[in-house]
Amino acid sequence: MAVMIEGASGSGKSDLALRLIDRGAILVSDDQTLVVRDGDTLLARAPMTIAGRIEVRGIGIVAMPYVEDVPVGLLVRVDGAVERMPERRVCNIAGIDVRQFAVDPFEASAPIKVELALRNPEPIE
Repeated sequence: MAVMIEGASGSGKSDLALRLIDRGAILVSDDQTLVVRDGDTLLARAPMTIAGRIEVRGIGIVAMPYVEDVPVGLLVRVDGAVERMPERRVCNIAGIDVRQFAVDPFEASAPIKVELALRNPEPIE
């Protein structure tokens, strides 16, 4: 499942993506992502001009293995307040509801929180 990370420039999106990749995730896209609806599923892929590339602040653009046409499972926002006990939120993309939550991308536990949210679509009440 793809995790889309959304936020302003310099908000920590690529930093969080790199830490998820370090934990076993595979890059889909950096900076721009093409999302298409396929039935009841959203598929994510990189535009060919940037496929397999990620901008690493302080290093530049580097090549990296990538995958394409991955079902979108979660939208992570990195530029807002993080609630302690948030209500379940979704956003609608191309007519499909996608679960979303906010995380501080620079928190040491951020990659683990993303993995937990992806694996646990319905938190315990």
